[in-house]
Amino acid sequence: IGGSIPIVYTYFTEFLQMDKRGEHLSWLCMFWMLGGLYASFTAWGIIPHYGWGFTIGTQFQMHSWRLFMFVCLFPALAALIGIVFMPESPRFLLENARHDEAWMILRQVHDTNWKAKGEPERVFTITNIKTPQTQEDEFIEIQSDTGTAFQRWTVRKITMLQQVMANVMSLSAPELRLQGLFLLIVWFCMAFSYHGLGVWFPDMIKYMQYEEYESKVRVFHRERVERFHFNFSLVNQVHREGEYIHDKFANIEIKSVKFEESLFENCYFEDIKSTNTFFENCTIKNTVFYNTDLWQEKFKNCRMENTTFLHPKKGCHLNFQEENDIVIYLVSFLGSLAVLPGNIISALFMDKIGRIRIIGGSMLASSACTFLLLLSFSQGAVICWQCLFYAVSVAAWNGLEVISVELYPSSKRYGLSLAL
Repeated sequence: IGGSIPIVYTYFTEFLQMDKRGEHLSWLCMFWMLGGLYASFTAWGIIPHYGWGFTIGTQFQMHSWRLFMFVCLFPALAALIGIVFMPESPRFLLENARHDEAWMILRQVHDTNWKAKGEPERVFTITNIKTPQTQEDEFIEIQSDTGTAFQRWTVRKITMLQQVMANVMSLSAPELRLQGLFLLIVWFCMAFSYHGLGVWFPDMIKYMQYEEYESKVRVFHRERVERFHFNFSLVNQVHREGEYIHDKFANIEIKSVKFEESLFENCYFEDIKSTNTFFENCTIKNTVFYNTDLWQEKFKNCRMENTTFLHPKKGCHLNFQEENDIVIYLVSFLGSLAVLPGNIISALFMDKIGRIRIIGGSMLASSACTFLLLLSFSQGAVICWQCLFYAVSVAAWNGLEVISVELYPSSKRYGLSLAL
């Protein structure tokens, strides 16, 4: 993906006229938002549903997150198929002396545009096509008629590599130095803030959820339970110095539970699903664990006496369809959806007020949103500022993409776009 993104913008630019370039590149950027919506919406609908997965043997579980990764494959395949129907760049064809192919593509563009304008009778005519020829081009032509086929192939590939490297190194040329330095700084600042906060937002919300969850923990001290059948879930509890004699734990979920310095004697655990549950410094005697995910990592410094583990399950088998977990997926979806107004505004005004003003205004507004995050102490406030930050910062991304391909001549756009 990192290699294709700069090529897409540069490629698309070569089919756009100057007065509409900013607008149409901004519309193109909107499909980044649609991809984010697709990813977040499918994750929201698939990952929390553990029942959508299945198990192959005892070692491999095809959980819902794997199904989500499989669904993410479809857009990539669609893009790969779409590439087959995309025309080659006319500029590339002309520079490689494939004039007939370039003429056909330009004619297709001409006919499509005038048909959309209601004048399909317009005739496409070209009186002259001239492309600059470099010393490298002449060298290729000289070598194309000499030597073996392998030698000619080698000369062309080495020369092409030299041209690519020359384009990349030309970033340090005097006329491009200041432009390149400006773009490098802005690119770094935008990527650092946008993606950095994108990672931080769900983590911060999860931390707030954890603090709220921890404040509601129930503590049981020195309880003695004998010949009792636990047929209900245990959630967010701490049991210290307890004694459990001839007890049965069957077909229940245990979430965020800790047993400390407790005694389990002649107990039976069956069909247990657990998460964030541990036994610390416990003594476990004459106890059977059948078809549970309570295994080695769950027991810390515990003393086992005549304890049996039958058909243990590895991995996490808990159903995560709970309110707190769903919030993370909702936040991701809202963050992707918040980009929509910024995309529309940048598309409508990019060519009217200019790229630099779009970038400057967007970065100023996004920095204000970042500062106001310091005053946020609730999940709702963090989510609100996250959505606003995404909405205003996307305009700077769009302006940056447009200006990056416009500041350089066509022969240097691809190399410099990849370098940036």
